[in-house]
Parts: sequence; C-alpha cells; structure tokens
Amino acid sequence: MKTEFPSKGQIQRSWYVLDASTAPLGRLASEAARILMGKNKPIFTPFLDTGDHVIVINAEKAVVTGRKEEQKVYRQHSGYPGGLREDPIAKVRQVRPVRMVEEAIQGMLPKTKLGKQMFRKLKVYAGDKHPHESQQPKTLAAAAAR
Repeated sequence: MKTEFPSKGQIQRSWYVLDASTAPLGRLASEAARILMGKNKPIFTPFLDTGDHVIVINAEKAVVTGRKEEQKVYRQHSGYPGGLREDPIAKVRQVRPVRMVEEAIQGMLPKTKLGKQMFRKLKVYAGDKHPHESQQPKTLAAAAAR
C-alpha cells in the first residue's frame, strides 16, 4: 500500500477563535498548538504544515492557576553582560499581555523552520475584538477544566 501525502492544493485552511479568558493558559496553548500543527485533521503529516489559522482574543484576561501570578517570571537577555531582564507575570500582563499567550503557544510548537511557519498563522489580541471577521472564523471552546 502506498502512503499518500497532501499537496499544497489539498490542504484546506480554516480560521478558529479561542478565548483566553475561558481556560487556563496552558490548556489554551496546547489546544492552539494542536490546531496550528494540524493534529486535529486526518491529513496530519509531521513534516508538512497542514494546520489552520488561530485567533486568540482576551489575552489580557488570560487565566493562570496556582501561584503563578506571584511566582512566574518572564526572562529575556540582550546578549550583553548584565543584560538579563526579568519581568513578573503581573507586569507583562499590564505592558504587553499578548506576549504571555504567544510564548506559551510558541513553546509547544516545533523548534524548526516549520514551527516558525506554523507560528505565523497565530494572531493574538489583548481585547475581544479582531480584524479577521471576513475570514468567518469558527469559535472553539478550549478545555475549561480548572
């Protein structure tokens, strides 16, 4: 039996909306990564980008569980000596709430060129409005178990 791989023309891309205020950040991120990779489709192929587009709204209201609100720290380094910057999650939520959701989802995608290509199909917005109404996105409910 011969294995068939989907060609570019056979891959149908849909648009989905996930609400960050309804589920914990990790559950939301794993659901979004699954859709971006295309694991929710029967034509999933690990070395092809068969995934769909994902829109995440309400990033500023993202839910974190446990003591992450006091303990979680986002780190970035400039590359220079003493260039480490650490921001608590409360500050990141105020200054750039989109970063929390993007980093959580990006961490669950492959760390390759293909993963970067998948990440480009992710759109994250701090509020509940997005400019992608013309794509007619389907609303998905992420696993809301807390």
